[in-house]
Amino acid sequence: MAILFEIEHATTYKYKNPVTFGTHRAMFLPRPAANGRLLSWSVKTSLPSKIHWVSDALSNNVTVIEFSEPGKELTFTLEFRGIHFGAKQVEEFPLEPRAEMSGPTLSSICALMRRTPMAVLPPGPRASRPTIGGERPTFYDGCWTCSATPSTTMPGKRSTQSPGETLRSKSGTCRDYAWLMIEGLRRLGFASRFVSGYLYDSALDGGETGMLGSGATHAWLEVFLPGAGWTHYDPTNRINAGYDLIPVAIARHPGQAVPLAGSWFGSAQDYLGMSINVAVRKLGDVSDPSGK
Repeated sequence: MAILFEIEHATTYKYKNPVTFGTHRAMFLPRPAANGRLLSWSVKTSLPSKIHWVSDALSNNVTVIEFSEPGKELTFTLEFRGIHFGAKQVEEFPLEPRAEMSGPTLSSICALMRRTPMAVLPPGPRASRPTIGGERPTFYDGCWTCSATPSTTMPGKRSTQSPGETLRSKSGTCRDYAWLMIEGLRRLGFASRFVSGYLYDSALDGGETGMLGSGATHAWLEVFLPGAGWTHYDPTNRINAGYDLIPVAIARHPGQAVPLAGSWFGSAQDYLGMSINVAVRKLGDVSDPSGK
């Protein structure tokens, strides 16, 4: 079973006086994967632009947008429709005996096991690597302890804060929680990577209050479990796998997976702010893999 969904992502920047714009890069299209299929997509800008597409070093789809005219307002409207395959929350994963990694597997993911020098965690009890063999991996129960325990989030759009700051303030955004959990897992010997994408929440379809991060771009992580492979974990909502998480970009560091980035040239006082509107809509269930 799969769902047919549609996502519209609109970002608007406003300025007091006309400013000029440098090249912008958008990451909004899901990655090529077996758990999804793109049916259509479009990119529109309020100012005339030239658009081309590239695939970065991690095979993420990147939209490169160049502008030749100044303006007081710039809007990006990114839309796509696709099919997303998945299952409900997964309680257990098929792990290899003792979850031992072979030489080739270990060498191919070792870069994602290295700690980031700037991601300093405060001193604490020395952690030992969890045992992930047995009937139910203790990893499943214990992995959440690497994430921030408070459920509060910090409003506003900004760069990802350090894991140490997230622990000290006991608050953060989805990107902060994901980054904290990644660095915690790497210190336990697990290969982990940052994921940026969208969160589908069925509660929003009925006008109810949704999960944290729904109706916006979202961030979580993947951890490599031998036998199960790369597995999604969302520490903000404490969910994994399922239809809820629609991945767009993966990276070793959050700075490599920014939904929209670019530059503008003018007086610092000209900037009036930005607004973001993201709509994730389920259009129906799909039983035919062809999407018909």
